[in-house]
Amino acid sequence: MEAIRPVPRTLLRDRAYEAIRNAIVTGEIEPGAVVRDAELAERLGLSRAPVREAFARLVDEGLLESKPQSYTKVTPVVAADVRDAAAVVGAMHELVTRVAVPRLFAADVEAMRTANERFAAAVRAGDVESALRADDQLHDVLVRVSGNRAAAATAARYTPLIRRLERRRFSEGGNCRSAGLHDRLLDACAAGDVDEAVRVTAEIWRGLAELADSD
Repeated sequence: MEAIRPVPRTLLRDRAYEAIRNAIVTGEIEPGAVVRDAELAERLGLSRAPVREAFARLVDEGLLESKPQSYTKVTPVVAADVRDAAAVVGAMHELVTRVAVPRLFAADVEAMRTANERFAAAVRAGDVESALRADDQLHDVLVRVSGNRAAAATAARYTPLIRRLERRRFSEGGNCRSAGLHDRLLDACAAGDVDEAVRVTAEIWRGLAELADSD
């Protein structure tokens, strides 16, 4: 398992959480798989305590489910959960877009364009991981500029539920979200058109909710 490897002994709880979450989201640890704190602690080079804390956080976020004294396992990808997560994350992105667009500098828009170029290239190459990473980088500019930490934290909490379904669909031959929507978003941001930027953002995340409906 590439994502499950020793980590530095700093911020151990957060490092354990990130490593295990990423392994779940990428499918390295598959839905339904039983996870054991002792086993993952050994692979991560940690004690069991930070791994247990990571498990509790992942249960709270819907990526793990646990039955006391019995098992802890990866949750299945449930369309209704993805749809709900997409609605919440979409609302957060609409909020930060409305706040961020009037604050954008030319350098911010250029950073978004560069991320979109990486996104489009990754889609053409069929590189799902790079496409999703570039997609995150594009939208993260708006999140950062908005300065809304509550919206950022909420989006970060629920986005992994969406990404699991996206990755599975792409691995089955589905298509990444069109860079065309990003182009429209970028044009609106460059023009300072807040309402259009929010409309396009809503369309992007509505498409992810529809992805769940078609699962």
